[in-house]
Amino acid sequence: MKEFFGFGGYSRTPEGYLSPQHLLFVSALMAVMVVLAVVLGQRFRGRGVAERMKPLAVAAILMDGIELFKIVIICIRNNDPWSWLYMLPLFLCSIQLITIPLAAFARGRVQEAALDFVAVFGLLGAVLGTYGAGNNYGAYPVLSIDNVASGLTHSIAGFAALYILLSRSASMKKRNMPLTFLILSAFCAVAYAADLLLPYNYMFLMRGDGTPYDILYNLLGGHPVLYPLSVFLLFIAYISGFYGVYYLLAGRRRAPRVSVGPA
Repeated sequence: MKEFFGFGGYSRTPEGYLSPQHLLFVSALMAVMVVLAVVLGQRFRGRGVAERMKPLAVAAILMDGIELFKIVIICIRNNDPWSWLYMLPLFLCSIQLITIPLAAFARGRVQEAALDFVAVFGLLGAVLGTYGAGNNYGAYPVLSIDNVASGLTHSIAGFAALYILLSRSASMKKRNMPLTFLILSAFCAVAYAADLLLPYNYMFLMRGDGTPYDILYNLLGGHPVLYPLSVFLLFIAYISGFYGVYYLLAGRRRAPRVSVGPA
């Protein structure tokens, strides 16, 4: 247990980013995530809002509980009560620590916007935070509190997104699109300010840190203005693309069938 939590430092050498151990671990998490989302999405589809929010409520409590536990352990391990400043929910994936509870427990337009935001970003965050997390799996052993807790929280975010879509809980109303953009923009602004003040690398706005963002960082030569701006614009482009594909598929599903047989 001491080795799992990293008290006194890890004696094990990290297996490495994209190692067989890394890929096996995150693939197992993704498989469980998809199975649970499909089963529960089908079971709760068509029920009332309160019923459909029950799996999301459990997901929200589990996700926030695991993250809080990890923060407490790391603060104790580092013997620094201020370590939490470097674990704020200011990454694209960790925004779900706030939006999933809002989706589960809020009401009205706030709930609608939160459901849409989780649906749009939850699955992307789950993939980037597991398969793309070179910053974590290159630094810590796979079976450690750092990677296990991170893998679980990212998988829960992916589950929430898939469940919302499969249970048809996302409204995806055009009037809520500005709120989705606003939520993302506000978090990016706060993350950028925190990056400058601490300093840190929230939202990966400063550098790639071994993640796929390194591709963009290297293309732009690490430009202090163009790089963070390009990361933000990628987020905006992703939102626009997601809504575009969603409306295209929804339009095809509603399109009437045209008979081509004889009259």
